[in-house]
Amino acid sequence: MTRAHHNRFGRPALAASAALAVVAGVAGAAPVAGAAAPAGPKISLIAASSSVTLDRWEGEPGVYLDLGAYVTVDGGPLEFRVTRASYKTPVVADQVIHDGKKTRTKRLPTGLVKDFSGLPGFIEVSVKNAAGKQVVKTSDPFCPNNASGRIRPDAPATSKYPESCPTNPFTLGSVWGVEKGWASNTSNGYYSEPVDLAAGSYTATVSVAKKYRDLLGIANKPQTIKVTVREQGDGGEGAARSATGSGRSARSAHNSAMQGHDMSDMDNTAPAHIYSNGRGADAPTPPARPHAIGPRALTHLGDGPGHTDGSRIAPALKPNTKRPTGAAKVPDVPKPDLRSLPAWDIGISDGEDGDIPGKDYMVFSANVWNAGPAPLVVDGFRSPGKELMDAYQYFYDATGKQVGYTPTGTMEWDPRVGHEHWHFTDFASYRLLSADKSEIVRSGKEAFCLANTDAIDYTVKNANWHPNNTDLSTACGQQNSISVREVLDVGSGDTYTQYRPGQSFDVTDLPNGTYYIEVIANPEHRLQETNLKNNVALRKVLLTGKTGARKVTVPPIDLITTP
Repeated sequence: MTRAHHNRFGRPALAASAALAVVAGVAGAAPVAGAAAPAGPKISLIAASSSVTLDRWEGEPGVYLDLGAYVTVDGGPLEFRVTRASYKTPVVADQVIHDGKKTRTKRLPTGLVKDFSGLPGFIEVSVKNAAGKQVVKTSDPFCPNNASGRIRPDAPATSKYPESCPTNPFTLGSVWGVEKGWASNTSNGYYSEPVDLAAGSYTATVSVAKKYRDLLGIANKPQTIKVTVREQGDGGEGAARSATGSGRSARSAHNSAMQGHDMSDMDNTAPAHIYSNGRGADAPTPPARPHAIGPRALTHLGDGPGHTDGSRIAPALKPNTKRPTGAAKVPDVPKPDLRSLPAWDIGISDGEDGDIPGKDYMVFSANVWNAGPAPLVVDGFRSPGKELMDAYQYFYDATGKQVGYTPTGTMEWDPRVGHEHWHFTDFASYRLLSADKSEIVRSGKEAFCLANTDAIDYTVKNANWHPNNTDLSTACGQQNSISVREVLDVGSGDTYTQYRPGQSFDVTDLPNGTYYIEVIANPEHRLQETNLKNNVALRKVLLTGKTGARKVTVPPIDLITTP
């Protein structure tokens, strides 16, 4: 199994929270008793410290400007609803303003927000050397969901907002927010480009772009931070240091493990070996955002007991300890709605490790998501000595009470290194179709461990902004498990990247021409849904080149140009 989607942290979130405690008195003291609550959010830019030290590791192209600058919010939450009606229409963003018990919205200027990864060009950074010469000038986006901690003791103990800003190219809706009394780190970690600073002393000035100051009523108060850049040798332990907050390049450590994540940077027509953004044991997902802390940032990569291949540690989702009793029934209650997204991250590979010369495999990422209004809940139960679990889908009423169940196939243990968890069979199917849309090749991947890897649309009814089973080890069990529970929550999707032979499509002997990658959710209709008519998605691809050096070109889908 290979999962995909966007894990590495330039600095642990706990350290970020500790830094905030230092400036809490500056950012926002506890409100005076009896004082009238201000209308709408009061937004400020602060620096946690007047100086920071950044490490430049041997072999890295530069350093990441994690300067400890935060956006603080008080008086009310800073909230945005970001949506697109379809892939034919642009993204629109509305600020949701909470004024006591009243709520109003304000549409952000047309074209300001172009995707779901944050507010573009929000933070401006200028860096000068010891001689006063400007050596770096950057403009970076801001993800409000980078919640890093509270700024005063009576602020809400937890943030209700999601823990990341989505980067899936087929995202449909997102909610961004900073809870009142909280702060959000402005650093984007490896989502930003490293800057080429030699060892030495610098002065950085961080500010909010004027267009956002005017739009959100933010005072023009740039923050000045003294920066020391140190050169560090790698010593073969850089990845571990980065995971524990040493400051090593997050993207580099991530790419080393991923063997090349960012397919958008590749020439997708080139006949080269491609490693797609595999998620799971073989290569981790990049996180949500590097400072999202709900509930805690990871300090390691990959799958394993008690930790995720995503950006957070999830509480265990406990399955029922016994098989359901009584007559199986499918009650008239809300059910999940599984939908397929078009394939992306499409390229040509010559095998998992580039070790099958003369062969051509079409690799791709695919996602099936749940549009709700109910979560997909599947429990597996194992009889002693059996290699398969019997799977059951559960149904719940509006109060969350279980009111029915139905048998829905089996779960199987995948013993391969890097997998080692229980897969639910027939969750999805991937096929390569000819120009007339008849089947040519079928992927061997049809068993899945369900996990909420991507936030696809958190604006749908009953969307869960904090899905629990982002953790494959808790969601998908261990070899000696007697039962497991796998959940796909409302608004979330599960991304897999097919880059291994047997999962990807062998196109070595196929003629050049037009093909379609077909992604099918619930192919055997074993799962009960509200709608079975939206389970299929197609992505057109053009295959060219000579055997052993094939190329693939991927036309856009309306406004989505990601190949």
